[in-house]
Amino acid sequence: MGNCNCFTNSKQAMAEIAPYDLIKSTTAVHLYGDPATSSTLYIHFALLYKTRALQFTPTNDPQPVVQIGSETISGTREMMFRFIDVKLPRPPLAVLVEEGGGETAALVVKMAVLQHRSVVWHLERMVRWSEDLVTRGGRRNGDPAMGSERMEVKKFQKSYSQLLEVMVEHAQMEERVVFFRFWKRLREVRNWGHPCSTGTRSDLKNGLCKAANEEHGRDLPIMNGIKEDIKSIVVLDTGSHDYREALRNLSSRLRSLLEHSKEHFQEEERDVLPLMEAMELSKEQQLRVLEQCFDVMQGTHSHLFSSFIHGLLPREAMQYLDLIISCKEEKLVPPCFLGLSSRM
Repeated sequence: MGNCNCFTNSKQAMAEIAPYDLIKSTTAVHLYGDPATSSTLYIHFALLYKTRALQFTPTNDPQPVVQIGSETISGTREMMFRFIDVKLPRPPLAVLVEEGGGETAALVVKMAVLQHRSVVWHLERMVRWSEDLVTRGGRRNGDPAMGSERMEVKKFQKSYSQLLEVMVEHAQMEERVVFFRFWKRLREVRNWGHPCSTGTRSDLKNGLCKAANEEHGRDLPIMNGIKEDIKSIVVLDTGSHDYREALRNLSSRLRSLLEHSKEHFQEEERDVLPLMEAMELSKEQQLRVLEQCFDVMQGTHSHLFSSFIHGLLPREAMQYLDLIISCKEEKLVPPCFLGLSSRM
């Protein structure tokens, strides 16, 4: 949802066009509600899935109100979804809610997969942006909102730094919570003489997690190296030969990181994350693991949440909000919601 265009009507550079900008409907819809409550934010993302002409008016009422034409509705999420679907049939929210459902055992897997989606979108955006910088080669950007070339590179630097922090926290979450849970379970079944403790199955699981950990270790120097490259570009004379050459190298390294990250995420989703499904954790255990994951990723779910969530389609953002709400009391507004509400 790049550069908060879900909350404002400001113009954007090409590289900042968000996934849901592809939504065609321009039906005017008005949303009223308290921007600091999860219920208002949830309906807000649902409406972004339907129309590009959404207006928001903040109120002190924790219960959101939706107005489409002369008709308004307020009530349960299901009631509001039915009303919205009648007025704006395509795409149907009923399908959206079904996609967001599923067994509790899949919650941590859903969280990791949605994080992969956001990271890939942001990496693709950085690649497009870097290629645009290379094409212009130091010439002034046609978009006045981006400022001078040097100002644009500094914005580029800030965007990558935010993405890097999310990627590092994501890797830490997998290593400290998800992979650690696998390792702990393997130790338990071996001590208890569980059938899975013999043969190659447990060794395969352990090997997959170890390989994923090692890949994280190899990726970090590459990601930090790109950060240093950008830092060097910021101080170069725009338009100089060294500047243009540095931009070309940066664009190439970002594209390599993108392709490698896509491959890495696909391998995790195919080979590693399904192991969490096979652990058959209870609902209480799954929610505890999910909360541990959120706690490890404190930056992502506080000051970086607005940027992170903008890399998801509205339906995906709603699914992610569902995950947060599932392990947080409704009356306790998570920091990530406060970060989003300040941009509405």
